[in-house]
Amino acid sequence: MDRNLMEMLLQGNALLALAAAALWGGGDFSGGMGVKHAGGTMGAALRVILLSHCASLSVLLFAARWRGDVFPHGAPLVWGLVAGMTAGIALACFYIALSRGAMGASAAVSGLLAAAIPAAVSVGMEGSPGRLHVMGFLVAGMAIWLIAAGPNPEAKPADRGTFWLAVAGGLGFGVYFVALKLAGSTGVIWPLATARMGSIAVCLLMVAGMSLTGRKAGAKAVVTRKVLFWALGTALLDTSGNLLFIAATRAGRLDVAAVLASLYPASTILLAAWALHERPTPRQGLGMAVALAAVVMITL
Repeated sequence: MDRNLMEMLLQGNALLALAAAALWGGGDFSGGMGVKHAGGTMGAALRVILLSHCASLSVLLFAARWRGDVFPHGAPLVWGLVAGMTAGIALACFYIALSRGAMGASAAVSGLLAAAIPAAVSVGMEGSPGRLHVMGFLVAGMAIWLIAAGPNPEAKPADRGTFWLAVAGGLGFGVYFVALKLAGSTGVIWPLATARMGSIAVCLLMVAGMSLTGRKAGAKAVVTRKVLFWALGTALLDTSGNLLFIAATRAGRLDVAAVLASLYPASTILLAAWALHERPTPRQGLGMAVALAAVVMITL
C-alpha cells in the first residue's frame, strides 16, 4: 500500500511539473513578445513584468481571501519574498534575451541552469534520488542542450550579451525554484502571492534607479494595447505554471519537479516555430525526442 502511494505521488509530481513546463514555455514566449513590442530595453522588460505580476497578484489575493488562507509568517514569508526578488531580476534579463531573437537558444540555456541548481540542492536536502533518476536528469540536461544546439537560419544568432543575459536568467530561476519550494510549506496560493510582492518591489526599485541615474535610453518603453495583451497572456500562463510547480514540489521531490519543469524551452520553441517561423533544426527535434526518454526514466 505504501509503495503504491509513493508511485502515485511520484507520477502526480511528474505530471504537474510537465504541465508547469508547458505553461511556462508559453508564458516566456508571450513575455518575450511583449518586451519586443514595448521596445526591447530593460525598461520595457520591467514594465511587462510589472503589468504581468500586478495582474497576477490581484487574482492571487482574491483567491487567497476567498479560500480563507492564512497569511504566512516567518521563514515561509521570507523565502517567498526572496523567490520574488530573484524572479524579478531573472525575468528582466531573460525577457531582454528573448526579445533580441534566438528565442530557442536563450530559453534552452536558462532552462539548463534552472534545472541544475535545484537538483543539486535537492540531493543535499532529500538525499540521492536513485541511479535511474540521476541518469534521467542527465538525459534531460542533454535534451535541453540539444534543443538549443544547431544553427537556425530563420532566427537571429545570439551574441555574447544575449548569452550572458540568458545565463543570468537561468541562475536566477534556479534560486527561485529552491526558494519557492521552501515557501510552499504553507500552501499553494500565498507562496506565489508573496513572491509576486517581492518581484514587484524589486522591479519598481530598478525602474526608479534607472530614472534617477538618467539612463533614459535603457528606461524607454512604449506600452500599447498589443503590449498589454502579451503581458496579460504572460500573467495567465506564468501564474498557472507557477501554481502547478508549487503543487509538484509538495507532491514529491524538488529535483524531479525542477528538472521536468525546466523542459519548458520545448514549448517556447514550438510557439516560436509557429508564430515567428523559427523553424526547429534536426538537432532540436532530436532534443525533444531525448526529452521524452528523460521523462520516462524520471517517472519510472
